Amino acid sequence: MAAPEPPPPEGCRPLSALLSGIAQAAFHGTAGITEELLRAQLYPEATPEEFRALRAKMGGLLQSIASADMDLNQLEAFLTAQTKKQGGITSDQAAVIAKFWKNHRTQIHESLINQSRWDNVLKNMNWRVDLKAQLRHIDQINTPVAIVEMELGKNGQSLHQMLPFI
Repeated sequence: MAAPEPPPPEGCRPLSALLSGIAQAAFHGTAGITEELLRAQLYPEATPEEFRALRAKMGGLLQSIASADMDLNQLEAFLTAQTKKQGGITSDQAAVIAKFWKNHRTQIHESLINQSRWDNVLKNMNWRVDLKAQLRHIDQINTPVAIVEMELGKNGQSLHQMLPFI
């Protein structure tokens, strides 16, 4: 049986909540999570400039991690590099970010996929190319016509469209 994880240092809780707030606003589209709200609730002692810098740093890191959909090995290498960088993050912050990503990776990934998807999805597609073999005007013979039939779906509905291409 694995040993239970030690409780996080007291300063880590606001950072974990900040990461949750950033994720809710940036990836899940939750309205109402403003910089002022996060600062007032999580870091009331910080000046607006200090908090803005912390939020920008954490938001940038989270954006990089999410856009690369980092696995735990990639995340560890990335965070280690960030702790060694001048003006980077502390090892405690890296631990909080790693735990946050481990717990929220799937939800953030699904949200990003849903945001990048069009409203309509392609359910089925059929196509064919017709050649005209006999017409009144000789210049229209052997003119190919592509017929594409697409079935699009939106939220469980189905739209049937037939598009001829000449």
